[in-house]
Amino acid sequence: MESSSKKKELFSQLEKLATEGRNPETREIDLASAGEIARLINLEDQKVAVQVEKKLDVIAEVIDLVSDAFQVGGRLLYFGAGTSGRLGVLDAAECPPTFGTPPEQVEGFIAGGKEAMFVAQEGAEDSEDTGRAAIEEAMIAIPDVVCGLAASGRTPYVHGALKEAKMRGCKTILVTTVPAEQIELDVDYLIDVPVGAEVVMGSTRMKSGTAQKMVLNMITTGAMIRQGKIYENVMVDLMLTNEKLVERAKRILMIFSDIDYDRAEELLNKAGGHVKTALVMALGDVTKSNASRLLKQHNGFVRKALLSFDK
Repeated sequence: MESSSKKKELFSQLEKLATEGRNPETREIDLASAGEIARLINLEDQKVAVQVEKKLDVIAEVIDLVSDAFQVGGRLLYFGAGTSGRLGVLDAAECPPTFGTPPEQVEGFIAGGKEAMFVAQEGAEDSEDTGRAAIEEAMIAIPDVVCGLAASGRTPYVHGALKEAKMRGCKTILVTTVPAEQIELDVDYLIDVPVGAEVVMGSTRMKSGTAQKMVLNMITTGAMIRQGKIYENVMVDLMLTNEKLVERAKRILMIFSDIDYDRAEELLNKAGGHVKTALVMALGDVTKSNASRLLKQHNGFVRKALLSFDK
């Protein structure tokens, strides 16, 4: 049982958090029409991108950090609780089908485990020791990168994970939606996106969730672009795990090389379902072995592989 003084300290901390304030713009929302509710939420959401824009420099540094870690076999691991934790798991889960990455390269961990993805596990986030244990269980070590996600910036599970990661010599990141001055934790990269009071007080699944989703999109997409997963502005390293992705792969080949559907299917089959190899085969008019060799020489960058034909 928590002592009375500890409870009062926690209450005082919450009271001061920017995410726990009352939003003056939405104090009449309980009497608003559906149209007015939608308008108010939309107006508040528009403020999020403006705040994220202010953090582009540090986000760019993190993109390079994660890309460099991937280059030497490191992983990106997210740790969070509640909405923040779910967003980390979501971002990690979407990387393999989108970018053709192994599932262990980007992983998400949520306080309370898999069950917490669907049903809130009350109290799971309240222990630093649980966060430390999660780091140990994941066998995290250099050159892994650990990213904590906490709207309030004070979630004990996240603090424990980041402290343990730092002790192991790993680079650490904290993505939060309160101002830097409200953070009492030493990390290598702080991405603070102060979105202000939520539309509904304390409902950090709203603006705070949107801000974190935007930041995570930038980090992983940026790092994957730096790894050669994109040609021009099209994802070409996708895994063909369902019929829709197989058809998308054929369409990609047809868009870039002006070949017909049957030829696209033929090249994709010859390339063993590897879209980038099939693309270099189509655009360079080379065999699978030559396409694979060129991609390897140019670290998986399709454009660089193709430019080598002119030299």
